[in-house]
Amino acid sequence: MSDKRTKMLTLWVTPEEHERLLARCDSPRLATWMREVCLEEKPTRTSKPLPTLAPELLRQLAGMGNNLNQIARRLNSGEWSAHDRVQVVAALMALERELQLLREQAR
Repeated sequence: MSDKRTKMLTLWVTPEEHERLLARCDSPRLATWMREVCLEEKPTRTSKPLPTLAPELLRQLAGMGNNLNQIARRLNSGEWSAHDRVQVVAALMALERELQLLREQAR
């Protein structure tokens, strides 16, 4: 199907029905899954399966994201001096370089 979708449907369900739909859904998006099931369509494109991450690595990444959000919040609050902000930006740039090296090594 190459036509652009221009019509929107709204469907009201109970929280229990919503949970049942999500449990049966084997697509990343509920709307895609419902179209496939209701219209008996095959997906127009397939996405690569996501790699699985070790739980410990996932926890570390989540912690890093939380720390980064806290840094951004403090930077934007004006609590830190200009000197402190420059130091934080320099440290973040160094981390970015290290992450880039890790990405290149992983390829």
